[in-house]
Amino acid sequence: MAEIITMPQLSDTMEEGTVIKWNKKIGDKVLEGDILAEIETDKATQDFEIDVSGVLLFIGVHEGEKTRVNEILAIIGEEGEDIHHLIPKNNKDNIKNNIEGISYNEKGKVEEIKYKKDRIFISPLARKIAKEIGISIKDIEGSGENGRIIKKDIESFHDNKKFQKTISHSSMRKKIAYHLSFSKFSAPHYYIFSEINVDQLIEFRKKINDKLSIEERISFNDIIIKAVAKALNTHPNMNTSWREEEIIYYSDINIGVAVALEDGLIVPVIKNADKKSLLQISKEIKDKVSRSKLRKIQAEEIENSTFTVSNLGMYGVESFTSIINIPNSSILSIGSIIKKPIVKDDKIVVGSVMKITLSCDHRIIDGANGSSYILSLRKFLEDPITILF
Repeated sequence: MAEIITMPQLSDTMEEGTVIKWNKKIGDKVLEGDILAEIETDKATQDFEIDVSGVLLFIGVHEGEKTRVNEILAIIGEEGEDIHHLIPKNNKDNIKNNIEGISYNEKGKVEEIKYKKDRIFISPLARKIAKEIGISIKDIEGSGENGRIIKKDIESFHDNKKFQKTISHSSMRKKIAYHLSFSKFSAPHYYIFSEINVDQLIEFRKKINDKLSIEERISFNDIIIKAVAKALNTHPNMNTSWREEEIIYYSDINIGVAVALEDGLIVPVIKNADKKSLLQISKEIKDKVSRSKLRKIQAEEIENSTFTVSNLGMYGVESFTSIINIPNSSILSIGSIIKKPIVKDDKIVVGSVMKITLSCDHRIIDGANGSSYILSLRKFLEDPITILF
């Protein structure tokens, strides 16, 4: 008997999902445990593993389209099974468009379903140009042999329509916009700026990396995350969340690490960072950043942060402010390391400095508390050997 497969809820905040890719096509046999599709949630793109076996008889959402959680995605059943009665009214046209013809046996049972394979003939160059400028090839009439779309058809369409490129919001981009707008306008932000001498931090990293393989080498960000976590140990009021009737004090220190993607931002979490070694933190960050960019990170790996670090130093940004990643109560922004004249032992010398900015939710963290945290963090970063104890 055929089974309806619905859009799963792949994260705790997911309300709708977009089918990025179908790994099976109508008529294919599928087995329990197969990855049926890749689905983009509000947080990441995840593989959707099915728990039934049979033949894929119906696809209710095309690649690039979205639907709400628990709405129909597909139907899996026996080969030739009649599934018309299972199709929701709003999907009737969908199945009609998919089906070319149905053959019945003498008992009236569906014997074979022939599915249409819509195809647009287009040259590889024309397809590439259309993709680059954001034109839907469905809107273009081809002038080539047998109606094939060629380069001049794309160029003509673009010139005649004076086409302006638009890209629909991804689920991730819409969620980011909502999340950050809510944070900015619900949490009263204030900012603490500080400049830290990192001469010893540079030397500390060099000494450690001299003893490690290329693959194992740690980054400045790894050290900063460890220092951030250690400083939170002595400032529990920073490791908090605001609720209308209460303040939550977290016993675990889970550091979110902001990672830029092509179409948004994701924050994988290093859980219990204060209890992990630099090598453990470094290895975990490399793995999670890599899988984040490939959209292979799991929902539970980007949830339950208690403090967030955003580092734009590698882009040459000297300083910046960040919007708090709610429900966190603060976020630390890290700028690049630059050389400049500094005063050391009453003498002007060339030193390496790094500018940091702490964004705080004033409902929870007063200015004195935020400043006290920065003072502790500064001590760890200016004398980084102390983070190992």
